[in-house]
Amino acid sequence: MVRKHIDEENLRISEMPQQRDSLLPVAGGVTVVVTQAFGPTGANLVGLSDVSFDGYPAVTLLLKTPEGREGLVHLSPFHGDRRKAGMTDIAPGTKLEIFCPVSKKKLDKLGAVDDGSPAEYFAMYLTPKLEPAACVMLTDVWDHYHSRIVDDNAVVSYWSRTHPD
Repeated sequence: MVRKHIDEENLRISEMPQQRDSLLPVAGGVTVVVTQAFGPTGANLVGLSDVSFDGYPAVTLLLKTPEGREGLVHLSPFHGDRRKAGMTDIAPGTKLEIFCPVSKKKLDKLGAVDDGSPAEYFAMYLTPKLEPAACVMLTDVWDHYHSRIVDDNAVVSYWSRTHPD
């Protein structure tokens, strides 16, 4: 089985072998891979460690629990993939503070998640322009899988609608 991969930075589509059943492709078998993500001061959050998932570098964040524990978590760059490494011994439902591991600044708050939970969205920007129109919206509640990718130009959305195969 083959997945299609969109390289948003270069706006090209390539095929990559299916390596894990846990990945959740969007319509048409497209898998979105975050190859760059920026914190509130412009630091790139991808590739800060040697952790990788299926050959792609992890997205790294600094987390702080309500008890004051701090540590790095390395997220899979595949949208919809729940794999993580690093500080992962956090109880589901724990509300966290999320920081850029480079600048130590909190990620920018975008607003409440509209599902009745206490979760709020925070931004990892997809371009160095640091605009909310192009970002990954992460929630601050552990194991609350409601992240969203916002792309003002609708490149990913348009491609997946027009290429159903």
